[in-house]
Amino acid sequence: MKSNRKKGKIKDQIRKMGVIKAAIGDAVLTSLWVFNLPFLGVLTGIVSKFLGVEALLPVTLLITTFLATINVLVFSLLGHVLGGASFNPSTTITFYAAGLKPDSSLLSMAVRFPAQAAGGVAGAKAILQVMPSQHRHRLKGPSLKVDLHAGAVAEGAITFVFCFALLFIMLKGPKTLILQLWLLSVTTVGLVLTGSAYTGPSMNPANAFGWAYVNNWHNTWDLFYVYWICPFFGAFLAAWVFKFLFPAPSTPTTKKQKKS
Repeated sequence: MKSNRKKGKIKDQIRKMGVIKAAIGDAVLTSLWVFNLPFLGVLTGIVSKFLGVEALLPVTLLITTFLATINVLVFSLLGHVLGGASFNPSTTITFYAAGLKPDSSLLSMAVRFPAQAAGGVAGAKAILQVMPSQHRHRLKGPSLKVDLHAGAVAEGAITFVFCFALLFIMLKGPKTLILQLWLLSVTTVGLVLTGSAYTGPSMNPANAFGWAYVNNWHNTWDLFYVYWICPFFGAFLAAWVFKFLFPAPSTPTTKKQKKS
């Protein structure tokens, strides 16, 4: 009995250490993501000016999509190096609700989400210190441009589409990683354009919290309602709809149990 208790305590300690390690990885990756994200706009402007295509919106969007693909690829590799770290609470919830993260739990997410939010704050503060003055107008972060409820619906709907597209592309789309990331980047750019007149948009509560903190509205109901609650609902709903439309095939064990 004592040995079983000791084994149980050791397993609990290992599990706790794993959660803490994951939270640290999330905080680091999220801070790097929020710090890096404004440079996409800067690099798009520089490349467009160099090519002389600033007035051609389709070409500019193509450049942005190309840069975003490279960016996501780099951060995917960084996340792998950091032990499966994530920089977006919405996608963490989607993968959990879809059953793709068996090692995750509500308790682990309760630890990881504050770490991601803290990483968002660190990234936003850091980029404010180093961004050249001629590009500082890009450092605004997501903001509510319509009334509260319209913004909440928009952010929830956009996050739903993003998370559903993520699951579809990764699980039902092409097998080539770079093509998956390109499709995801196309989807993201399209959703950013769609949501720009509503909420920014963010599709990432940690990113929204980081910019809300530096702009001193991080402790408001507007932030949590529009950029946390509704995106979480959209992320959960995306996973449930995906599982409903594309149910996992029954395993041989499950079939035997049904026959018996």
